[in-house]
Amino acid sequence: MAKILVVDDDVEIIETSKIILESKGYGVVAAGNGADGLKKARSEKPDLILLDVMMAHDREGFEVAQKLKQEADTRHIPVIIITGITKSKKLPFKFEPDEDWLPVSAVLDKPVKPELLLAKIEELLAARTTTQTPAN
Repeated sequence: MAKILVVDDDVEIIETSKIILESKGYGVVAAGNGADGLKKARSEKPDLILLDVMMAHDREGFEVAQKLKQEADTRHIPVIIITGITKSKKLPFKFEPDEDWLPVSAVLDKPVKPELLLAKIEELLAARTTTQTPAN
């Protein structure tokens, strides 16, 4: 069973995510802010992280993503940023994964349809399994 870390300051989003993920057999660990998310990423060793952007401040999730990719123990974990920043800040662009600036596997805009979220999770976990499995 894959373990997913949900990092979000909105308790309702954490609970909804937990229901959706657990219904598909995933184990779920949660953190309510970036600092706790980093600690849990290090201690829990999740298979994937769902990360909000706007928590204690507007860029917290971006900063957490950077830190995760800088650490040897967490850099291999796929990260999906789930954010409402584009809409709330009325930005004329969308964020995209970038190896230097936004080192994540995917960016999804809130609200995310459960089927889209689950499909992206399954895709990233399958890709991770493929890259970790030695060739025969």
